[in-house]
Amino acid sequence: MPVIQPAAERVRVSAEPDWYESAGISLGIRVGSLVYTSGQAPIDAQGATVGAGDFEAQARQALANLSTVLTNAGSSLADVVKATVFVTDIAQQDIYAKLRAEHFPDKPHLAESFVEVSSLAAPEWMIEIEAIGLVRQS
Repeated sequence: MPVIQPAAERVRVSAEPDWYESAGISLGIRVGSLVYTSGQAPIDAQGATVGAGDFEAQARQALANLSTVLTNAGSSLADVVKATVFVTDIAQQDIYAKLRAEHFPDKPHLAESFVEVSSLAAPEWMIEIEAIGLVRQS
């Protein structure tokens, strides 16, 4: 007879203030030794868009938000194993590649999808980044 293991506990990841709380979305969910983040947008802690019309500024803010969520889960940008990057203009790929090299310099390189979409949740957003990372501390 097969042995059934109990499911790992799901732990909500938040921040203070939690910029997604009002939308009923978790910033991330930690399950065992992994953390799954929601798509991190170019918004400040109060939910206001940062860098309207400036892709690099928006990407830097989204990466900063991603770093905060990962840190609050016991992880970090260095622990990301998979990222999905949604952009409204695929031509921004070179700018993002430069930022990826700054924020994810470790090897082996993370697995990544870079996807153009027609729009994101707010019309002024140009980028949103979600990730899966390893949890190094509890």
